[in-house]
Amino acid sequence: MPATPRSRRERPAKPALTREGIVTTAVEILRAEGLQKVTMRRLAQELDTGPASLYVYVRNTAELHAAVLDELLGSVGPAPAEGGWRERLEQVLIAYTRMLMEYPSLARSALTAWPSGPHYLDLIETLLGLLDEGGVPRERAAWGVDLLLQRATATAAEHAGDASQEDWDALGRALSRVSDRTHPHIAAASGVLMSGAPEARVSWAFQALINGIERTAVPEPHD
Repeated sequence: MPATPRSRRERPAKPALTREGIVTTAVEILRAEGLQKVTMRRLAQELDTGPASLYVYVRNTAELHAAVLDELLGSVGPAPAEGGWRERLEQVLIAYTRMLMEYPSLARSALTAWPSGPHYLDLIETLLGLLDEGGVPRERAAWGVDLLLQRATATAAEHAGDASQEDWDALGRALSRVSDRTHPHIAAASGVLMSGAPEARVSWAFQALINGIERTAVPEPHD
């Protein structure tokens, strides 16, 4: 015999929608299925609601991805207590880069969708605090934070590309075969252009940027 339909009153009530709950569910989908599945439709399906209900809390997919990034930034943590300000600043940036490398497609999205949540504000505060500790003028520090985060995000986003080891090897062969008559500078540097472990190159890039930010003045505004 067919089962007796249950009254709506007997069904367990769905939990109320909240922005926090929506973002938490979006992070779970990201970890399980990837960023391409973090859509309003997929999220509505997981939360057993209609997509229109979600727009009350999140304006669009770009804002949703930015909120997901902000949630994951909570794992970056504060600056280490030990070490000089440059070393600690680099460690924070590397922690941010590593977090994004776990989700390279999110890193690519982060190049255009800037978060504005509490964890992102904490990260900016930490970076500014470390630059201030090093005596970097406020204007340089403010512009420098943007540069440092762009570098970290772009480094992680690079891992979302389609380049293969074969592509990398092909570039190495091309660089090693150039003529010193047509490309003398490449020929002279061919041994070091692609040298070094990825971690060492990331660390060097941050050190170069930090030193440049410390020494490069921000241009005066013009009327």
